[in-house]
Amino acid sequence: MSDAMKTLAMFPGQGSQYVGMAKMLLEEFPYTKVIYEEAEEAAKAPIKKLCLDGPESDLKLTANTQPCIVTTSIATWKVMVQEKGFKADMFAGHSLGEYSALVAADRLKFAKAISLVRARGMAMQKAVPEGQGAMTAVLSLEAARLEDFCKKASKPGETVEVVNYNSPQQLVVAGAAPAVKRLEEALTAESVKFVSLAVSAPFHSSMMKPAREDMTPLLKATEFANNDTRIIPNFSAEITSAYGADFLIQQIDSPVKWTQTIDKANMAGMTQYVEVGPGKVLWGLARKILPKGDFKLAHTDNVKDWIG
Repeated sequence: MSDAMKTLAMFPGQGSQYVGMAKMLLEEFPYTKVIYEEAEEAAKAPIKKLCLDGPESDLKLTANTQPCIVTTSIATWKVMVQEKGFKADMFAGHSLGEYSALVAADRLKFAKAISLVRARGMAMQKAVPEGQGAMTAVLSLEAARLEDFCKKASKPGETVEVVNYNSPQQLVVAGAAPAVKRLEEALTAESVKFVSLAVSAPFHSSMMKPAREDMTPLLKATEFANNDTRIIPNFSAEITSAYGADFLIQQIDSPVKWTQTIDKANMAGMTQYVEVGPGKVLWGLARKILPKGDFKLAHTDNVKDWIG
């Protein structure tokens, strides 16, 4: 890595998990076992077993997925730092990944992050009874047009909103199932492509307000360290060194501004974008968001290969 490069460390969110995501870490870098053990103590859940063996039906439960992804992301981060002396100039995470970013930036203690995301997963799971909410990924439609479609498909008590600005080519909507259905019908009539998502709740929509209310006292009581690391929170998509609980509280029922986050990092001079943790989702999104130029993009899904 060139000394001239400025690096954004990006941490994945829900959907990047897969059974076996801890296998290479634990086999090749045995010191990561301590991280999984600490996570199990904080979450009161079999994190290591879920990450190694699943089953997938258990791993994909939101209350399990969230601590498992944060644990694997931080285990990966530890390997990158220990084996390569890796450093980042800026930190961001997609939804849940913001907790991993805070741990890596020394803003939040790991065990505390695990206990918080376990509670966050439980709160999100119970916020909306299964079947009442839905999410859909919409492809190749301008944000302003989709926002207009959402307004027309919404009714009092049945709203649908844009909740993930993932890339210029991919936006995600969420809300009440009937409103999402109306939106899908309107998109079909206009020949707009979309994919209904198999999720248990309408994440980041206003229907997550009960989860926000559950998490507010826990987050307000959380201590965030003060340092000069720069974070780009999902809620604001603005670079800050003054990080506090409100960013994570607002995030629960507000959109994930990922396109805006990468744009902001680019404007701030970041030239290297490294996804830290399982999967390649953010690596793929960064490729679509960044303009053509001299950028270096990497993922660490197999951190052994990344270390070289």
